[in-house]
Amino acid sequence: MVEIAQVAGPAELGECPIWSEAEQVLYWIDIDGRTVRRFNPTTGADEQRTMAGRPGSMVLTTTPGRFLVATEHLLVWFDWATGITAPFAQLEQASTGNRLNDGRTDPAGRFVVGSMWEDSSARVASGLLHQVEADGSSTVVRREIGVTNGIAFDPERGRAYFADTHTATIVMWDYDVDSGTRRNERLFFDYSGHPGAPDGGCVDADGCYWSASVGGWSVIRITPDGELDRRIEVPVHRPSMPCFGGPDLSTLYLTSIRSRSDPDRDGFDQGALLAIDAGTQGVLDTPFATG
Repeated sequence: MVEIAQVAGPAELGECPIWSEAEQVLYWIDIDGRTVRRFNPTTGADEQRTMAGRPGSMVLTTTPGRFLVATEHLLVWFDWATGITAPFAQLEQASTGNRLNDGRTDPAGRFVVGSMWEDSSARVASGLLHQVEADGSSTVVRREIGVTNGIAFDPERGRAYFADTHTATIVMWDYDVDSGTRRNERLFFDYSGHPGAPDGGCVDADGCYWSASVGGWSVIRITPDGELDRRIEVPVHRPSMPCFGGPDLSTLYLTSIRSRSDPDRDGFDQGALLAIDAGTQGVLDTPFATG
């Protein structure tokens, strides 16, 4: 029996949990609530700071409590202690109709972040995948994306992962960390026949890929060979992104999305932040290369 606890929430559109090893706290965001949140597992406190725009994702820097946040069409520096933001780089124009969504640093500290059409139900494939360097320069590395999600890296196997929720597929590339180049895109996992669709993802210490099955009441673990290894049923209909945290990185934190059409289940709130005893350990994200 897998132990699952609700530790915070609910959020309107919970996403992007990040474990801060230096602070021993978990940061996460509420996109539609326009907030960055901080959960302290020692005290149980869940604080929040308001953002001017919708934060789609964020990454650690080498300064504890300072982040690079993808909000609307911009990248901004964000300081938790003061709540102050400062512009860093503009990746897309507001006129595109896109907003920035899922993102993660690669093992060298580049920020790989993608966009999506603002109304995901319209199923418009206008999203772009950007690779951002330490100086703020960026390159578009993939186009015609429905909803950017599932970005993760496995440096031991030289892989990068990416999911488009609209196509219900997860792909992978061979990834050169030194140059940031990717080649040989191929299918890693097809959600056809499985509940839900791929949302956020992460890689554990065994090189397995964890995928939040949005709309599928579950989070799944996929082996490096692309085989379904485990499916953990969760009490939230729309889990959105997993992340390992805790002192030994053995707690799987999972954000979720709140919907008025989804009833709360078994005392758990839709949109809650969950903590799961998954029986394995994760790996830490690399901070952004500057900051």
